[in-house]
Amino acid sequence: MSKPEEIYMGIPRKDIPWYPIIDYSKCDLCEGEPQCLKFCPHGVFEVDKDAKKLVVKNPENCVVFCRSCRKVCDKDALSFLSKAEVLEIIKKKRGH
Repeated sequence: MSKPEEIYMGIPRKDIPWYPIIDYSKCDLCEGEPQCLKFCPHGVFEVDKDAKKLVVKNPENCVVFCRSCRKVCDKDALSFLSKAEVLEIIKKKRGH
């Protein structure tokens, strides 16, 4: 698992709301083997075995503006804020 950037575009990564949002009405854990979990090399996802559902365990590990996990989700259960929204948040936090 690669180490996430701590600063991105001049602000702490933890202040950037870029990570997958899971639609639980669509996610079925790929019938037991979540493809996004297998695909993501950054350890963003985890299966909560007690709740039997996928969770975003490490949101700050998600590479800002990467949405590749969506491509492996057959159920279209993953989404993100728009890039424009996130860029606006980054600009405000940078004081622009």
